[in-house]
Amino acid sequence: MVTVDEYGRIRRAYRDGMSVRAIARQFGHSWRKVREVLAQPEPRPYTRAQPPPAPVLGPFHLLIEQILAADAEAPRKQRHTATQVYRRLRGEHGYAGGYDQVRRYVQRKRRREQETFIPLFHDPGQRGEVDFGHIYVDFPEGRRPVAVLLVTWAFSYCPFALALPTERTEAILHGLVQAFAFFEAVPWEVWFDNPRTAALEILTGRQRLLHPRYAALASHYNFEPLFCMPARGNEKPHVENRVKDLERRWATPVPKAQDLSELNTYLCQCCLEDRGRVASGQRETIGQRFEQDRRASLPLPAYPFDACITQPAKVDKYQTVRFDHNRYSVPRAYAFQTVSVKGYVDAVAVVAEGQVIARHPRSYERGTQVLDPLHYLVTLGRKPACLDHAGVYRHWKLPAVFSELREALEAQQGRASGARQFIRVLQLLGEHPVERVQAAIESCRSEGLKAELIQARTERLRPWPSASHASNAAESSLLTAQVQVPLPDLSRFDELLTLGDPDDVEERFVVTENQPETAALTYDGCRV
Repeated sequence: MVTVDEYGRIRRAYRDGMSVRAIARQFGHSWRKVREVLAQPEPRPYTRAQPPPAPVLGPFHLLIEQILAADAEAPRKQRHTATQVYRRLRGEHGYAGGYDQVRRYVQRKRRREQETFIPLFHDPGQRGEVDFGHIYVDFPEGRRPVAVLLVTWAFSYCPFALALPTERTEAILHGLVQAFAFFEAVPWEVWFDNPRTAALEILTGRQRLLHPRYAALASHYNFEPLFCMPARGNEKPHVENRVKDLERRWATPVPKAQDLSELNTYLCQCCLEDRGRVASGQRETIGQRFEQDRRASLPLPAYPFDACITQPAKVDKYQTVRFDHNRYSVPRAYAFQTVSVKGYVDAVAVVAEGQVIARHPRSYERGTQVLDPLHYLVTLGRKPACLDHAGVYRHWKLPAVFSELREALEAQQGRASGARQFIRVLQLLGEHPVERVQAAIESCRSEGLKAELIQARTERLRPWPSASHASNAAESSLLTAQVQVPLPDLSRFDELLTLGDPDDVEERFVVTENQPETAALTYDGCRV
């Protein structure tokens, strides 16, 4: 085969006077080929000398299209490859042709049906996109996966990342509240996938039945909650690319952290540093474009959203309420009542009569009890034997002075009586901090360790009202001093002592009944 470059060299050699035989000898071609080159300025394209044979695959085209159409409803990883189509044609339908014909036809068919897109443009402040990414992090206890909530502005590409212990509804609420506070702005639209934690049900088109708490979040911040079509994550490409940034840039190599708080500090720094970068296809930095996003976005409300889920619960005889497969304690006064349990991403709060009566760290295990020893002090006074047999008190970590106090009380008064005295001291912790009770115990060592003495000393150690309270009291006394009340004139009543005739006295007393509801007794016109 003669290349285009050789065509030029052969023609130039003949132009310079070299014979056809010499050209053939120099370039390694036959003299017939050299004459063919000299007869035309460039190579002719290949053309078939005879028409191609009839394709063997033709009768199977409809069958292949039916197989590919059925793949649209099959799982993504269980769809036909060209090789599998070829195997089925040969084994089930007697196809006698080659694999290449099948491969080329399947490739052409899929290329024609492949989806194409139109470039989109989003106005500043209009659109925010949300998604979860997953990375591995090295903690002191070992390497484990971590879910990271990512929020990205579609116009500026400005990111926010927050590592969370779970992907539940309360985690989404907490993450978005933190994101809006980080941006100091709220987009007009927030786009998400279709997780059950945010969209309980997929209705017609883009209509969704929202989770009540996610709907409350959208109402609080005034944004419109929008969702992608099912299996269409490409409708929020900006945050999808941010997931890749999280995996390839921020989490490579595998980050090391003591806890989620330290990891989130690192992710926040990554987001801030990224504002100095210029995104692909842009001329301004991400930070400069984000300022346009912020100016066109919604303002933050006056107070943040309470990022929790709420459910009613009944306090049982063990003074606990059930939440997320675990039990949390409440004070004795609220036993057998119906309360509200608020689940946050890191805490559980119990509310009764509009007040928080208990707050515990959130447990993500199953079947655990999270108990506060202070909640059982009242019951402990009635059941002193539980001091040694209840796990909530056996594992209660108090300063060593408390155990020394118990030993001393039991040595003085006996085991049962000393334990009761010790429980009376423990009950002080329901009203006073541990440090104050500890100081009272230590100060009573020289005077004798008695519950009554320790209680009195603890009350004495209670701090006086703060300066603000004192100033308020002074202002109140000043206002009281400014009120002038005239002294009563008692001389009129002295006349009663000098009256001679009792009958005359009776006549001078008159009951005034001008207004029945305000009847009064008068003496000589004076109200008595």
